Amino acid sequence: MQVVFFLLPKGETIYLSWNQTLRQGLEKMQHHRYSAVPLLDDDGHYIGSFTVADFLWYIKDALNMNMEKASKILLKEIPRQHDNPPVSVNADVNDLLQMALEENFIPVVDDLGIFIGIVTRREIMEYYRNRQN
Repeated sequence: MQVVFFLLPKGETIYLSWNQTLRQGLEKMQHHRYSAVPLLDDDGHYIGSFTVADFLWYIKDALNMNMEKASKILLKEIPRQHDNPPVSVNADVNDLLQMALEENFIPVVDDLGIFIGIVTRREIMEYYRNRQN
């Protein structure tokens, strides 16, 4: 079964733009209570993912715990510790199982690398649970 059947579309996905500020990113993640979200460039390409830890380490190490400076730092300036690699919209759900063991969500891109949504670990687990019944 193809990934598209499990896709949470971009319009329903929380993501960050790399031209948002650190403060905006933190506030968005706090508001939605997510610990990791996709990061997109201005053209909608998937760049990677940000975690709360990426923000916290940057604030501690580079900004000396100064939240006022966080309003001036763009997300594209912040190093990330780990990115969720994306999959093609043409991928098969069986290809996602190992990835879902490692991550809460899997970014999905089209043939041009444009972010189109995510597949959540929950969707994959429910698919396999339902197959056993």
